[in-house]
Amino acid sequence: MTDSDLIAALPAPVAEYVRACNAFDTNAQSAVFAEDALVNDIRREFRGRPAIRRWIEREITGDKVTMDVREVRHQHGITIVDALVDGEYDKTGLPAELVLTHYFNVADDHVTLLIIIQNSPAPAWSRS
Repeated sequence: MTDSDLIAALPAPVAEYVRACNAFDTNAQSAVFAEDALVNDIRREFRGRPAIRRWIEREITGDKVTMDVREVRHQHGITIVDALVDGEYDKTGLPAELVLTHYFNVADDHVTLLIIIQNSPAPAWSRS
């Protein structure tokens, strides 16, 4: 599947989040969030649209972050997006190709929860 095919499989607010991220469009990206949404970006919480907007301005748009969607999964109402992330941020200690997992909860056509983490592969003993 291409990036476009994967994005087409996303709920509208999640697809718009990715599109706005890649267009460096702070207004559109912050508009996908509910007023009382919560973002947890690598164990840091941003509560409410004003705080989320400041996070976007500084660390997403400000750092020219882009997302190349690699995989999309849906599990129990959560949309899970694995994306190759790049930008103009400090990459010290990060892998050459940084893939972050984004867990989106959507309600009433807005993102209500976004959790972003850098996952490690599951240990071999946990796989069947």
